Amino acid sequence: MENNIRAAGISKSFGSQVALQELDFAAAPGEIFGFIGADGAGKTTLFKILTTLLRQDAGKAEVCGLDTDKDFREIRRIIGYMAGRFSLYGDLSVEENLKFFAQVFDSTLQENYELIRDIYVLLEPFKKRRAADLSGGMKQKLALCCALIHKPKVLVLDEPTTGVDPVSRREFWDNLKTVAAEGITTLVATPYMDEAMQCDRVALLQEGRILQIDRPAQIIADFPKAVIILKTEHNRNQLIRKLRKLPEAESVFSFGETIHVTCEPAIKGKLTAAIAAAESGISFQPEQAAGIEDCFLYYMQRADGRENN
Repeated sequence: MENNIRAAGISKSFGSQVALQELDFAAAPGEIFGFIGADGAGKTTLFKILTTLLRQDAGKAEVCGLDTDKDFREIRRIIGYMAGRFSLYGDLSVEENLKFFAQVFDSTLQENYELIRDIYVLLEPFKKRRAADLSGGMKQKLALCCALIHKPKVLVLDEPTTGVDPVSRREFWDNLKTVAAEGITTLVATPYMDEAMQCDRVALLQEGRILQIDRPAQIIADFPKAVIILKTEHNRNQLIRKLRKLPEAESVFSFGETIHVTCEPAIKGKLTAAIAAAESGISFQPEQAAGIEDCFLYYMQRADGRENN
């Protein structure tokens, strides 16, 4: 299958600060491709290059067969871009914003209404309201509608759910799956590990490097370590420091209310016993399976050549 997005050897620096290091990936039509990483990982820089807002220092990027350097005007006509911060016109109403962006792309709301219908029906009761006065979830829906108003071939979303309530996040991902069903390639950057599971494939990104690319379920299936998940009634930070001194423990990290400890599968029982002996008031989670967060930290440690940081 022909890919809508191709990137080969993409590198970018800002002075002495390296933002991207020889990135290679491809995304197919209708694929939801996620870039998972913390702030500063390089997600926004990569998206600015793919949307022709920034030029790479080295490498080559193509969008639907068009070169991002040579064919930037053509590319801008076939992409939809939703920036990390709300960037629509706050003084314009919902309806006025939609009409404006439709006119920019020589389209109309009616022409591509079927594509945005499920989103727009939630916005329609507020169509006369100023965009600046919308809630966070409604601003997100308006921005997505404006990015889709011309039915782009590629949709680029830079951390679209940051600061949005859980219900709106779920609705947003339902909308993305509807968009993908239309054959639109969707690139999504997110710091939320749970959103990785919503993507067809993900790239784990750290300090401008891709650590791993695959289907989320496959990344988890390939995780080579055993995971022990526990809770404590006592000081968590003190326990983490104590567990990191155990020679069998390869990594120890806090995950919300739990602590995840990884080790070689053959010594999991031995390490579990050592943990129980090291501290009272510990409860072990019955289902101890790795998550995408464990995988991300594992590949990050491998790339950096360090553990337990």
